[in-house]
Amino acid sequence: MKKRNKLKILNDPIYGFITIPNELIFDLLEHKYFQRLRRISQMGLSYLVYPGAHHTRFHHALGCMHLMQKAVRVLRFKGIDISDKEEEALYIAILLHDIGHGPFSHAMEHSIVNEVNHEKISLMFMEKINAEFNGSLTLAIQVFKGEYHRNFLHQLISGQLDMDRLDYLKRDSFYTGVAEGNVNSERLITMLTVINDELVVEEKGIYSVEKFLLARRLMYWQVYLHKTSLVAENLLIRVLQRAKELVDNGVALSASNALSFFLKNKITAENFTTDVLETFARLDDYDIVCAMKEWVYAEDFVLSKLSAMIIDRDLLKVKVKKKAFGNNKKESHIEKFKNKYKISEEEARYFIFDGVISNQAYHLNKQNINILYKSRKIVDIVKATDQFNLEALSKPVTKYFMCYPKHKH
Repeated sequence: MKKRNKLKILNDPIYGFITIPNELIFDLLEHKYFQRLRRISQMGLSYLVYPGAHHTRFHHALGCMHLMQKAVRVLRFKGIDISDKEEEALYIAILLHDIGHGPFSHAMEHSIVNEVNHEKISLMFMEKINAEFNGSLTLAIQVFKGEYHRNFLHQLISGQLDMDRLDYLKRDSFYTGVAEGNVNSERLITMLTVINDELVVEEKGIYSVEKFLLARRLMYWQVYLHKTSLVAENLLIRVLQRAKELVDNGVALSASNALSFFLKNKITAENFTTDVLETFARLDDYDIVCAMKEWVYAEDFVLSKLSAMIIDRDLLKVKVKKKAFGNNKKESHIEKFKNKYKISEEEARYFIFDGVISNQAYHLNKQNINILYKSRKIVDIVKATDQFNLEALSKPVTKYFMCYPKHKH
């Protein structure tokens, strides 16, 4: 039998050619759980604001692996010992770090799966694949969980300056066209080194780190927490919640088998078994979009109207401000909407709601970004910088929003 060439090269619009380092990685890429990420959008419903934002978790995972290859080369060049096994574990862990994301990335976690976050699901997928691959992911799973004795390996996967953030900021800024988020990930990686098992940035990389933190803050306000994306995501959560409520009350709704399963069953961390995982693996953005296209014609006013708002991009109005909204404003919107459509207050509350958003670009005392001076002194970026605004970036900024229908006369 002719042996298949598994050392492929992929073309990426951001980094150019990405090489697949070995056959095990190739087999993981080919796995159905990983291929599913092609059908999960990286930025949820942000394409309703930025038409180009149609890239997927699949794109992002490959980009992260590419940056990890660069990080390993840089650290080895600086004399940091990374064994071949550790290198492979890094590639596997970063490749699979997002494999547990549900449709539209975060909306599922708040609606039809109760409090089971994507990190936990990612880990379950990794364990399942590990069993199929005769334990060859064991070290990667240890590194991913932070249980391996060399902490800097975990920091490369999950830290404040990890390959995940370096890729998604650059990638999301590229696909949205928001130039403010474009970080120089290549330079940042070139400035990394390891001291006492901790990842640090050489002194000459300080300005690149400042730019990275600023880019992160701007991307959150301008893209991830953009008020229209915020409305769309909240509407999607409510669509799924309403669908679940109707199914609980015996209403038959058309949906794919996988989606029907999650609408009919209350899934929590306790009963998220491997069978449930198998059903979850069949769920992606297409299930949700197809269902909403049908639900536009549902008899239930709430489900029909919410679905149409997303499908036709006729969203709610949203106001964002620095102070919390008074309750009277919300209640008067509810009263108006209730009377207009002759619906109950409970139904009206699906269309009028408020919430809080918070943005913190840098967390002090949580896997800090440390700068290594030529004198070998190590200082946190906030203290090392002469930029006043970095101190400010480490404090959370909170804003309040309220969504309500456009009152057409």
